[in-house]
Amino acid sequence: MNDGKKSAPKRGPEQLPLAFAYRASSGRDDLLINARMETAVGLVDSWPDWPSPVVIITGPPGSGKSHLAAVWREASNAADIVPESGAQTSQTAATRPVIFEDVDRTAYSETELFHVINSVRQNGSAILMTARTWPATWGIDLADLKSRLRAATMVEIGEPDEDHLQQLIVKLFADRQLHVDDRLVGYIVQRIDRSFEAAQAVVERIDQMALARRAKVTRQLAGQAITELGFSASET
Repeated sequence: MNDGKKSAPKRGPEQLPLAFAYRASSGRDDLLINARMETAVGLVDSWPDWPSPVVIITGPPGSGKSHLAAVWREASNAADIVPESGAQTSQTAATRPVIFEDVDRTAYSETELFHVINSVRQNGSAILMTARTWPATWGIDLADLKSRLRAATMVEIGEPDEDHLQQLIVKLFADRQLHVDDRLVGYIVQRIDRSFEAAQAVVERIDQMALARRAKVTRQLAGQAITELGFSASET
């Protein structure tokens, strides 16, 4: 018997949108500079007056290492390399600055990297390396390479404080052409881990959910994303 009431429409499974590429702003003016980044930024800005031709920047995922490498690449006309056997990267390093990113997560030849560093030192060039951890944890076997790396200039980017995390979240949303108000940013910051990785994960998930639902970024949507990622939706 039909009583005239319409049943509520069933909501189907959330359909994820196609992944649209977005370009993170990576110019010098886009750097988010705080106390934890000042040393690394100052070092990049001081090029070519570096204290050592070999510089290593370490920091957690999302901390800005690649952004700093991009800034230096533009300033120095550096070439990206992966020192593999037979790659002749030492010849490249003899003629121009070079960048080797994610050293601790990339397969490479220790002997070739040693030759690259020697080439840099002998030819007045420079190399910038980035990694999540310090060289002592890279599991290097070649004693001569260990010695070369100990002589490098090393700077570390620490995890963000609350103000920097807020700035980072605003930038991550802006990179996706999403503009959110300060209250929503504060809501997110108080409910996620204080880390670059957490900020990236939550902004990415909020963006996905908003696109899938064709909805605005609201506090309710942000709360759902935060909970889904395993953070507490209540204030920490």
